Amino acid sequence: MKFSNAIGFLFVFLIDFGTAQLAVLDISRFGGAPNTDITKAFSTAWTQACASTTPVKIIIPAGTYQMSALDVKGPCKAPIEVKVDGTIQAPISQNDLKDAGQWIKFGYIDSFTLSGSGVFNGQGEAAWKLNDCSTNKDCHMLCMNFGFNFVKNSIIRDVTSKDSKNFHVNVLGCNNVTFDGFKISAPANSLNTDGIHIARSTNIKVINTNIGTGDDCISIGDGSKNLTIQNVNCGPGHGISVGSLGKYETEEPVEGLLVKNCTLTETDNGVRIKTWPDTPGTITISDMHFEDLTMVNVKNPIIIDQEYCPWNQCSKKNPSKIKISKIYFKNIKGTSATQEGLTLICSSGVPCEGIEVTDVALTFNGAEATAKCANAKPIITGKAPTCAA
Repeated sequence: MKFSNAIGFLFVFLIDFGTAQLAVLDISRFGGAPNTDITKAFSTAWTQACASTTPVKIIIPAGTYQMSALDVKGPCKAPIEVKVDGTIQAPISQNDLKDAGQWIKFGYIDSFTLSGSGVFNGQGEAAWKLNDCSTNKDCHMLCMNFGFNFVKNSIIRDVTSKDSKNFHVNVLGCNNVTFDGFKISAPANSLNTDGIHIARSTNIKVINTNIGTGDDCISIGDGSKNLTIQNVNCGPGHGISVGSLGKYETEEPVEGLLVKNCTLTETDNGVRIKTWPDTPGTITISDMHFEDLTMVNVKNPIIIDQEYCPWNQCSKKNPSKIKISKIYFKNIKGTSATQEGLTLICSSGVPCEGIEVTDVALTFNGAEATAKCANAKPIITGKAPTCAA
C-alpha cells in the first residue's frame, strides 16, 4: 500500500509539474490591447514563445485588434499554440501591407496550433475592385490572409478567415497539417479569393470546414500528395478544383486525393480538374477519388477541363500535355444547374485513362443530367450519365 501511495503521489506530482511547464502568454503582457495595433506585441510574444524549451500558449482574448503584415518563423524549441478569441483586422488599403504576399505568415514551424473562436478579417472589400487579372496579364497580386510555409505536424482549428483581399490561405511546402472546423467567409463577388490553396505539400487534411468565397473553395496546385478533403461545405464559390496545372514546365505531379462527404451548394463547379492547353507543363495527375458528394444546383457538378483558358489569355492551338489517369467518381447525387452534369474534356494529345464513374445521380430541371466527353472513355457502373457515342 505504501508503495502504491508513493506511485500515486509521484503521478500527481508529474501531472502538476507538466501543467506548470505550459506557459501562457496573454498578448496584454506585451502591450497588446483592444482597439490597438498588436503587430509588435504579437511578434514579441512569438519570439519569447519560440525560444521556450517547454510548450507555450499565446492568447489573444475577445476584443477587436488591428494587425499589420506579420511574418513569424521557426524553428522553435517546443510546441506553440496561438489561441485567438478576438477579431483581428488587416489594413484596409493594400498599400499599407506594402509588398507582403500574405498578411499573416507562419513559416518553418513544427507542432503548431492556431485555435479559438476568433476572426481574421482581411477587410478586402475595397481591394477586390483592384483585381484586374481578367484583362491584365501583369496584374498586381493582392495580399492573402494567411501563408503557411514549410509547416509540419500542425493544426488550424475553429478560427475564421473573413474577406481576404486575395486567397484566404496559401499552404506551401507543408507536411501533416490539418484544418479542422475552419471557416472561410467572403461573398460570391470577391474576385480571386480562393479558400485554401495547397501546393507542394503532403498529408494535408481539410475536414469539418465551411467555405464560402468568390473563387475555388479549395484549389490544389502542383506537387500535392495524399490530401484529404472531408465533411466540407462549399458555397458560394467555384467548387473544389485540382489545378489549374500545366502552365509552367517546372511543375511537379499531383497524386493521391480523397474528396468525401462534401456538399457543394450553388457553386460554379462541383469537383473539377483543370489544365492549360498549349503550355509546356508535362506532369501527371493520378489517383483522385471523389466520393459521397451532394450537389445542390451546381453549374458543372463533375468536370475535367483540359482546355482551361480563362479570359482567353492563352491559345488552344496545341493540346494539354498533362496526363490524367486513375480518376474515380462514386456516389455523387443532387441537382445540376446545367444540362450536362458530367463533363470530361480531356487532351487529344494525352487522353485520359482509367476514369471510373459509379452511381452518379444528377438531375437538371427534374430530368436526368447528361454527359459530354472528349478523349475519354469512362467505365460506367450503376446509374450514371453516359457519354454520347
